[in-house]
Amino acid sequence: MSEPSHSPIDNLITEHIDIWTSAIKRKSSSGRGSSKKIELYGIKKLRELILELAVRGKLVAQDPNDEPASVLLERIAHEKAQLVKDGKIKKPKKLPDITEDEKTFELPKGWEWARLGDVCSFINGFAFKSNTFQDSGVGIVKIGDISFSGEITPETMSRVSNTVVADLDDSFKVEIDDLVIAMSGATTGKLGFNRTNEVFYLNQRVGKFIPYQIDLNYLYLPLTTKISENLAKSIGSAIPNLSTVQINEIIFALPPTEEQRRIVAKVDELTALYDQLEAQTESSLDAHQTLVTVLLDTLVNSQNAEELAENWTRISGNFDTLFTTEQSIDQFKQTILQLAVMGKLVPQDPNDEPASALLERIAAEKAELIKQGKIKKQKPLLPISEDEKPFELPEGWEWCRFDDTSLSSDAGWSPQCLPSPRVDNNWGVLKVSAVTWGRFNPEENKELPQHLEPRREYEVQSGDFLISRANTADLVAKAVIVPPLVPKKLMMSDKIIRFKLHDDMNGEYLNLMNNSQVSRNYYNQVAGGTSSSMKNVSREQIRSLLVALPSSEEQHRIVEKVDELMAICDQLKARLSDAQTTQLNLTDALVEQALQCFNGSMRVKRVQISFLY
Repeated sequence: MSEPSHSPIDNLITEHIDIWTSAIKRKSSSGRGSSKKIELYGIKKLRELILELAVRGKLVAQDPNDEPASVLLERIAHEKAQLVKDGKIKKPKKLPDITEDEKTFELPKGWEWARLGDVCSFINGFAFKSNTFQDSGVGIVKIGDISFSGEITPETMSRVSNTVVADLDDSFKVEIDDLVIAMSGATTGKLGFNRTNEVFYLNQRVGKFIPYQIDLNYLYLPLTTKISENLAKSIGSAIPNLSTVQINEIIFALPPTEEQRRIVAKVDELTALYDQLEAQTESSLDAHQTLVTVLLDTLVNSQNAEELAENWTRISGNFDTLFTTEQSIDQFKQTILQLAVMGKLVPQDPNDEPASALLERIAAEKAELIKQGKIKKQKPLLPISEDEKPFELPEGWEWCRFDDTSLSSDAGWSPQCLPSPRVDNNWGVLKVSAVTWGRFNPEENKELPQHLEPRREYEVQSGDFLISRANTADLVAKAVIVPPLVPKKLMMSDKIIRFKLHDDMNGEYLNLMNNSQVSRNYYNQVAGGTSSSMKNVSREQIRSLLVALPSSEEQHRIVEKVDELMAICDQLKARLSDAQTTQLNLTDALVEQALQCFNGSMRVKRVQISFLY
């Protein structure tokens, strides 16, 4: 790498490297996964800032010896007039004069405001017939073939035979280093260079810029910055699109030819630096997450109490450095649940009644209720095989199925309801969202029409264990325990399964088991459905869920310990959220200050930052 320069731009980057690399936004749902599910917000804002400075003439110094852009525009106008005279191009329509209101900032000396049509011709694509597309031949550039990295991707192209393009005008060709733009669809305004060694042809709704004495690599910069918000204003609401007229009227700041080249060279240099920063940051995040995974796995894999205590000491002594991302905190939460259901979270008490006695009492009470006709006898489930047991249980624990912990289960009813929640004390039917998010939400319901009689047997009651049988892959089979003082006249829908638990069963412990990784793995395996947007599990599949069951007393101790540790996780997340908000605000403040300072003294003051961890 070359020796670092000490220009104001380089100082801006190096003096604030901590801000650029530490400002991070979460982009996806929680859980195990790649650190690339986050946005490197600081580096993104730095890229945007540099492009903004580039097209304002603040990135490189002006050279008084450069030929001014006004002379360049005169030469271009003369060239276009000669091409019209020679019959090589049609006489273009006169573009509107640029008003003072359209000039969004003060130009450096030697620069000029111009419309795109002043310096380019613009060619719209040819409407190829889809029945001519094939797997080999000449590539046809469609909207989807322009990548977000700013290049054409030939791997995705449809192709046509040479005979299809034989009689087409050469203006439809996309040659090496040509620049094209998507003119309709969700990606309207997306730009791409042909950086391949192939020649392609333009499909309809893809346009090509033909420049006159202007560097296309420079032109790409103002078209990708918010200076060219003309693009956003041009996009329609139903089906976004750009017309040739709208593109020709885009306004940008034109520097002298030599400065265009210096700006492109500087942007290329800084882009390589951004890419390096991005790769190093992502690598650091990946390494951090690997460390967290390894250390948390040592807890789950501990062979005895002494080894568990030793591994826990190693982690608890480094909380502030380990749990510094949402992903690591979420993974810690999942590890807590896994330790809880493995019997590794709290010590066993030899004086506790064994879980086998609890199961016997539940079975006896269930048999009596069947005998009395209060519940129906359900189809017996398969016995638990040794291959099903994912880990060894502590003494006094038992493997059982979810159905063994409950007295009965039933599904709800889904009549045609009103679209709005119930009013006053009318009857309502609960939606799946009432039981999805870890707490019972009675407001998530639809009102039962007055002409339908309620089915009172489906009314939810305090202590009911409610579980959703239909939802997304992440949320299917999520459950809640109905709290005391539940509102009356709310019925389950047929997408909710209710389990009535024995008095000695702790519903919160069963919910921990239901949320543990071993249970989520089970649901992922058995859930039906054709897409992740809607998965289904049956009542039989929920009844068959494997449960690691401790004594009633230990269930209560586990729930108390989990609540204590989850509170710590919530504190960590709150601190992290505050720190991330501070970092994002600092990034935005630094960008704003930089724009102001580069308009004046070209010096950005040092911004102080204090981390929470």
